[in-house]
Amino acid sequence: MEWNTLLNTDKLGHTAAKQELGRSPFNSDHDKIIFSGAFRRLAKKTQVHPLATNDHIHNRLTHSLEVACVGRSLGIKVGHALQDKGCLPEAFVPTDLGDIVQSACLAHDIGNPPFGHTGEEAIRNWFKYDGNHHLTDLSVEEKHDLLFFEGNAQGLRLLTSSEYHPDDGGMRLTYSTLASFIKYPWTSLPTAEGKRPKPNKYGVFQSELAIFDEIALAVGLEKQPGDNWYCRHPLVYLMEAADDFCYGILDLEDGLEMDILRWDDIFDILKPVLKPSEIDSLEADLAKASDRQKPALIRGKVISAYIDAATEAFIKNEQGLLQGKHSDLISLCPANIRESVEQAKNTAKTKIFSHPRKIELEIGSYHIISTLLDIMCSAAIELVDNPTEISFRSKRVVDLIGRDTFDRQTKKGEKLTPKYLALMRVIDYISGMTDNYASYLAKQFNGMGESR
Repeated sequence: MEWNTLLNTDKLGHTAAKQELGRSPFNSDHDKIIFSGAFRRLAKKTQVHPLATNDHIHNRLTHSLEVACVGRSLGIKVGHALQDKGCLPEAFVPTDLGDIVQSACLAHDIGNPPFGHTGEEAIRNWFKYDGNHHLTDLSVEEKHDLLFFEGNAQGLRLLTSSEYHPDDGGMRLTYSTLASFIKYPWTSLPTAEGKRPKPNKYGVFQSELAIFDEIALAVGLEKQPGDNWYCRHPLVYLMEAADDFCYGILDLEDGLEMDILRWDDIFDILKPVLKPSEIDSLEADLAKASDRQKPALIRGKVISAYIDAATEAFIKNEQGLLQGKHSDLISLCPANIRESVEQAKNTAKTKIFSHPRKIELEIGSYHIISTLLDIMCSAAIELVDNPTEISFRSKRVVDLIGRDTFDRQTKKGEKLTPKYLALMRVIDYISGMTDNYASYLAKQFNGMGESR
């Protein structure tokens, strides 16, 4: 893969980006994402703790903004390093890479359903058990999309098919930003020809397969063994690292805020990435601060250490990344960085994610998602089977989702079953909900709701 092709400024649909003074095509991508309704709704979507009542706890919006800040810095630093090596094409400047990575980071969670990863699992669980009868006429590939629903693939669908220009380019972002967003450039169906880096993850539904191929061709992603599988765009590694750095640190901060973790637990994990001179100069400030104030005093220094290490690892392994030889960037960083991020993840998994309060709310969110899918999928399938004579309740459900979303025609040459497309419309609607709206609507469907 080559940087000249990887940094493609054309928009989805092979439309040349508009030339604007002081505003690159990648700036335009950033602004389209920021102003979208899907991005705004992240403010009421779970990051870790469903329906948290503490306003200091991260939600998907604050998390995405923080990841974007780290991603921008990573992109710019890598851009300067590539420029110094003479590897950055003359038509581009280091801030272009920062803008691409920042945009990809802003969108990286945009496809997540209500209740975060619990919502993803609830959708999979429903199609595996309660809703399995709706899958009988679907192809194997289509069934896999629903049985193994993935928020990353839903994000690509939203960016390219749902928001702004439905089924006509979506947000119409540049090929470079879209390719840098696709963390797992393969479909849900496993391939026999080769072992994917993360077999339990994927980034493309069957409904966006043609768009995916268009993006891969436009930026020159290298084909991998098997069907519908490409190498990652090298800037994906920066987006992924920024995400890992942020949730590694900030999940710990949330744990402290919710009295699940102690400050000493957090400092033991983050201290090894700090320089001894930084620790010495911090001691007086840390001694005067409360435990909940302490993370802010070291956060910037820890993130700076992470960014420097990731930049150095990227440049050192640039050729391998361009050839698709590495599965992630953090594994290429020095041991103290790798161990710090890994310990942060493990601590969050064992002490925060398993907290009784979180488990209670997750169980409730399963019931909410199941209620919505039960009623909405039944209505969607009824519409497909007999569009002129559906029940009154199903008609009202279809009206709520939007009849026009079901009336859109299949694209020319697309070989997708009508039931699959109808179920995907339901998934679009539910995935777009906030935690609060999903809870409210499930109560309404059960006849237990109140007027808004």
